[in-house]
Amino acid sequence: MMGYTLPAVLSVPAVVAAELLWLRTGLFRRPGYWISMAIVVAFQVPVDGWLTRLPDPIVGYNPDEMTGLRFPFDIPVEDYLFGFSLVTLTLLCWLRAKKKEEAA
Repeated sequence: MMGYTLPAVLSVPAVVAAELLWLRTGLFRRPGYWISMAIVVAFQVPVDGWLTRLPDPIVGYNPDEMTGLRFPFDIPVEDYLFGFSLVTLTLLCWLRAKKKEEAA
């Protein structure tokens, strides 16, 4: 369970901590961010569901490296955690770069 689940679980508090303790962009207070995340999930569910559907997945995972929890359409729950972290960290980096550019 450690190979995929542990990094997925740790990525969420790491990204949230980076925002709240270091970057402080205010991203989590922006309605546009939450709308963006809803859009990401709306597209992630059908695409990830198609890629990971059982019993004939296009993308396979080692079951020994995951929790085995899948919802909906056989999507590993770890994919949602990594998706949140990836999209959020990307937006945080863009906002940080914009802030530096404006300060220069």
